Amino acid sequence: MSSLQIGARSIECIQGNIVDERVDAIVNAANRKLQGGGGVDGAIHAAAGPGLVEECRKLGGCATGDAKITKGHKLAAKWIIHAVGPVYSDGKSGEAELLRRTYLRCLQIAKDRGIITIAFPAISTGIYRYPLREAAKIAFDTIAAHLEAETTITTVRYILWTRDAFDEHAEILQMIRRAP
Repeated sequence: MSSLQIGARSIECIQGNIVDERVDAIVNAANRKLQGGGGVDGAIHAAAGPGLVEECRKLGGCATGDAKITKGHKLAAKWIIHAVGPVYSDGKSGEAELLRRTYLRCLQIAKDRGIITIAFPAISTGIYRYPLREAAKIAFDTIAAHLEAETTITTVRYILWTRDAFDEHAEILQMIRRAP
């Protein structure tokens, strides 16, 4: 584990499976239809059970850069925040701002619900092809700035499936720690 303290709040970078997290809310790297898919999205839908699909159908999808919340169903987490990050094309098509907006929307939903602990995956870095290091910097900068402001969140866990992804994210988190 690698971590960054921001006053009494923290960002923790962990290698693991997000569906196993015992937090108030987990974030799902969702598609616009909110109907499950591969990677993190598929794993969350499989672990949460069929009730999640039914609840997501009622939400009518979700725009890129936005997020919507559902119950956690069979997960340990009470809530699932479904976040739709951008598909990376060339880095010059507004992807960074859309990714930042996606994280901000998740954090705002969490604050509005009084969520204290939340776990994120590396949004947009799988089949959406966002470069891992660039995405990590955007994520950690956005989360750190949010934790410096008034929020209910005390702990943000950033969960990475592979050792390589964890190592890269832990390195970026250490860089943020050293930044003035």
